[in-house]
Amino acid sequence: MPYYIPKCPICGKEMTIKKLECPECKITIEGDFWVNKLASLPPEELEFLELFLKTRGNVKEMERILKLSYPTVRSRLDNILRNLGLITEEEEEPKTKVKWIIEKLEKGEISVQEALRILEEE
Repeated sequence: MPYYIPKCPICGKEMTIKKLECPECKITIEGDFWVNKLASLPPEELEFLELFLKTRGNVKEMERILKLSYPTVRSRLDNILRNLGLITEEEEEPKTKVKWIIEKLEKGEISVQEALRILEEE
């Protein structure tokens, strides 16, 4: 049973739920139904959030399970917070030059040589 509430493919706005149906007796209720913010997350972000809760927020454990680095785990958590409207870009902690370089390296946006050159310029 899918939970993800997609965005409109035409305008990108949130879709609404207008109809509920019991799969057993087929009774149908129509109206405007409220859905919490978590329902708007894509399945992969919900799975990530479930793991975060299961590990009780232990990022080291998440790193181990997912075989990801700390900056990658942190970045995914920040994306979820942003998607839920809980933080904005301005509210995020300012990135240090080193964090920025590590993120660029992990994404393959810069080479090791480029990273070293940037650090030397500092």
